[in-house]
Amino acid sequence: MYVLEREQSIPIDVDKAWSFFSSPKNLKEITPDYLGFEIRSSLPERMYEGLFIRYTVRPLLGLPLEWVTEITHIKEGQFFVDEQRKGPYRIWHHEHHFEAYSGGVRMFDRVSYELPLGVVGELFHPVLVKGKLNEIFQYRFDKVNELFGKAT
Repeated sequence: MYVLEREQSIPIDVDKAWSFFSSPKNLKEITPDYLGFEIRSSLPERMYEGLFIRYTVRPLLGLPLEWVTEITHIKEGQFFVDEQRKGPYRIWHHEHHFEAYSGGVRMFDRVSYELPLGVVGELFHPVLVKGKLNEIFQYRFDKVNELFGKAT
């Protein structure tokens, strides 16, 4: 299993951070345009455990791929977890953590994932997957700094 971890601090309070990041409606705003990200399901005002969200993404050659995630765990203002139920990964478990500190909020992402196709999938990891995921999360990091500012 592979693990991607990212940490970022931003100069807003935890309530504002939680409000933005826990809303699936805001995911498109922090996703690179070239992924062709589109939400296909109707969304409630607030997420809840058991919520399924359908997306279309175009990660390779512009070909549409359906991705379905479920919000599996929530502790209001502290963390939530989304897990892939249908999509390109054999396993996708994404934890989003939020921690207040004197200068704002620290956000921590941990994605644990496995690729399909056994050994063939493993061969694609360093060539296609690892770099692309790092690129997507770097885009998010930069976009979040643009939206909320950098912590000092």
